Amino acid sequence: MFYYKIQKRLYLTFLILLLIFLAIILRLFYIQVFKTKSLNELASNLWSRNLPILADRGLITDRNGIVLAENITTTSLVVIPNQIKNKEKVSADIAKILNTDYLNIYKFVSKRSSIERVHPIGRGLSYDIAEKINNLNYDGVYLVKESKRYYPYETMLSHVLGYVGIDNQGLSGIELEYDKYLKGNDGAIKYFSDGKGNRLDLSEVYTEPVKGNNLSLTIDAKIQEMVERELDNVMISLNPDQALVLIMDPNTSEVIAMSSRPNFDSNKYQNYDIETINRNLPIWGTYEPGSTFKIITLAASLEEKTINLFEDHFHDSGSVTVESARIKCWKSGGHGSQTYLEVVQNSCNPGFVSLGQKLGTNLLYNYLIKFGFGTKTGIDLNGESSGILFKLDQMGPIETATTAFGQGISVTPLQQVRGVSAAINGGKLHIPYIVRSISEPETNEVIVLNKPKLVKEVISEETSKLVRYALETVVAHGTGRNSYIENYRVGGKTGTAQKVKDGVYMVGNYILSFIGFFPADKPDYVIYVAVDNPKGITQYGGTVSAPIAKNIMLSIIDYLHYKPVKNELQKEYFWLDTKYLYLENVVGQNIKEVKKQLKNFKIEYSGSGTNIIEQNPKGDTYVKEGSTVKLMLN
Repeated sequence: MFYYKIQKRLYLTFLILLLIFLAIILRLFYIQVFKTKSLNELASNLWSRNLPILADRGLITDRNGIVLAENITTTSLVVIPNQIKNKEKVSADIAKILNTDYLNIYKFVSKRSSIERVHPIGRGLSYDIAEKINNLNYDGVYLVKESKRYYPYETMLSHVLGYVGIDNQGLSGIELEYDKYLKGNDGAIKYFSDGKGNRLDLSEVYTEPVKGNNLSLTIDAKIQEMVERELDNVMISLNPDQALVLIMDPNTSEVIAMSSRPNFDSNKYQNYDIETINRNLPIWGTYEPGSTFKIITLAASLEEKTINLFEDHFHDSGSVTVESARIKCWKSGGHGSQTYLEVVQNSCNPGFVSLGQKLGTNLLYNYLIKFGFGTKTGIDLNGESSGILFKLDQMGPIETATTAFGQGISVTPLQQVRGVSAAINGGKLHIPYIVRSISEPETNEVIVLNKPKLVKEVISEETSKLVRYALETVVAHGTGRNSYIENYRVGGKTGTAQKVKDGVYMVGNYILSFIGFFPADKPDYVIYVAVDNPKGITQYGGTVSAPIAKNIMLSIIDYLHYKPVKNELQKEYFWLDTKYLYLENVVGQNIKEVKKQLKNFKIEYSGSGTNIIEQNPKGDTYVKEGSTVKLMLN
């Protein structure tokens, strides 16, 4: 009996040992077969180190290939604490070269870590400083290539481009919105060391960084420079609180130029406050639009045929009372009897109240929504605001009246420009965009191509044609006369909006705006200018913002070689205006025949003879009265 008990225990012990042995074999098999990769990685991490190499971000260019954001190569300092023998001396010598406190360096070289990037004092080192550190020839002290973002035009387009942090990450604007495309993949130099951190005599492994994708914008850098120049001039001459310009292609909603003041240098963003660098006013700023918003009310009225622009009349006595509110016209005593075309030309508030009343609250509100107000446009930039509209159930007679002429609501400049673009382009509302394409950096192959995106058709082509005509007459005969350009067709609308503070309208403090487009019959550009509280000048949109828009349009005409036309509306000149007169083409005529034709101009002759073979300026254009006309004789 005793023998059988011993035998049973031996069998049990053998079985247990066998199971343990099988478990060990299975475990070894699992480790050898299934865990090889992860164990190799763990082992590699123990005896290999990586010196990081940041990838270049992709280039950002304008629509014509002009580089707006690129990269420069700099050097950064990294240390391997375990390889540094005399930490005190190394720290002291490097601190002296970097002109910093000894402790600022010692805290890095004394850390218990595999590798330390000396940040921020060791980043972006100049060539001279990097060479001095390299000449120290200390173990454990390394200099690695680092890519730094550089904006060659400094402050130009700063809010749109944004800026990049010290670790090459996009923090604002295009740099943030398209960071995943621009940032690329970092590389490294891998070297090997023993358990104490001492470098082993083994070949290094170089992993090349992969550059980010390139972005091509819808921006035209030449036109952007025109905008920046005009904004700089207005800041110097009028000292406004803020100012902005936005230019868009009305047919596609591509942004051609966008800028505001105050702005900043994207290379030195650390020197500016957070409000300045993050407030891209054309998409972020919201305010009561004033009379430029009347374009939307006009478009809705014409589409619904509640008025005949040429035949229906409105009598302006100088004010209109809506319930308890008295709404005044800017002209004391009013304009008297006017057609609704003249109401538009004169920017008559009571007349636009009438338009709003004829439409009715529901229709007017529906058109605000149709034209995209009250919601974000969807532009591919961060920081866009949605604006503020009355809720439909809160719109009584007073709210309907004030909304009709652009008061009591809040919109962004981008919303205004998009809405007006739809009103003049045939009625098509698009999603604005600013990136045209994304391409692979080596082959330049386009991997993303943005195209115009139609949201809806808000009015008919017939209505849009009437809107264009009405706004062309505003420039030729109405409040927009300071944007008139002889020999070219321009349309537009002025705006003078009171600012609100703590729920109360401010006195003598306005946002002065003008929204214009050209050519008026088939627009290529919509230009919006807004100047906030300029000093030392009469505060009207027609006297402040319209001339700025005119200067930009003249520059574009010169840049893109627009040819003069013969069918523009003739401007109604007032006694203070510089008068332009029609200059006939007199080439081929006898000098005796042309003196009477050119009686309003000075004449200079060159050559001899009696027949005219050339003239300057050329004929069939409008020229300033009293100008010199040079005639070449045969």
